[in-house]
Amino acid sequence: MRAAQHKNPLVKKLFEIAESKKSNVIISADLTSTKQLLELADRLGPYIALLKTHIDIVSDFSNETVQGLKDLSRKHNFMIFEDRKFVDIGNTVQMQYHGGALRISEWADVVNASVLAGDGIVKALANTGTSDDFEFKGARGLLLLAEMTTDGSLATGTYTCSCIESARKHKDFVVGFVATRSLTTVETSSQASDDEDFVVFTTGVNRATKDDSLGQQYQTPEAAIAKGADFIISGRGIYAADDPVEMVKLYQNEGWEAYLRRVGDGVSKV
Repeated sequence: MRAAQHKNPLVKKLFEIAESKKSNVIISADLTSTKQLLELADRLGPYIALLKTHIDIVSDFSNETVQGLKDLSRKHNFMIFEDRKFVDIGNTVQMQYHGGALRISEWADVVNASVLAGDGIVKALANTGTSDDFEFKGARGLLLLAEMTTDGSLATGTYTCSCIESARKHKDFVVGFVATRSLTTVETSSQASDDEDFVVFTTGVNRATKDDSLGQQYQTPEAAIAKGADFIISGRGIYAADDPVEMVKLYQNEGWEAYLRRVGDGVSKV
């Protein structure tokens, strides 16, 4: 499968994790204390491929938070995705990513960014992540926020095309997209290379609810994967359940079975 064929070392490792655990689930751990965050990661870690954080909502963020996340990712064999959505000028974003109070590059395997500020933001992050002086070279990657699942999202059309173009320019560091579907049919000015294989992460996955009061639009694991998702992101649908462990197992089974049905014995392209 894709773990054996992908050229990017981070993506190769990600698919190795997914295949070994038979899971393409990402838990969106939108929790506000270190204790809550680490307890959830420990309970659900055996069943997920990645843990997604919003680290700036953790009110008591400290070295304990960072070390705890790193320890649990090793214990349960999952990656960490910091949903930072970088969007600023390149110089600022470099400092936000590699340094600063949150020290994101030290513990987050994957981060994401919007191209609203132009290709410079992607270039800045890619320059940092692929530098020979970067301690984590080859072990970090970037997703571009190509689409969103909120009602009225402006991440469409030309914006989405710009994400694809930028990803192709910086494919040594850009590993894929946050998107609602496969992007292979989107018309762009550049041509995909023969070995292009960007990963698709889809948010807003919920087995029981179609929307919330703040505009979030949901879809089931099977529906998301049928549209092209490789990894499915769910938050409250799992951790707010009466039994989060049993719920994450349901997402794990449904998500992985749907993925295998879609890709068969071949390699799926985004």
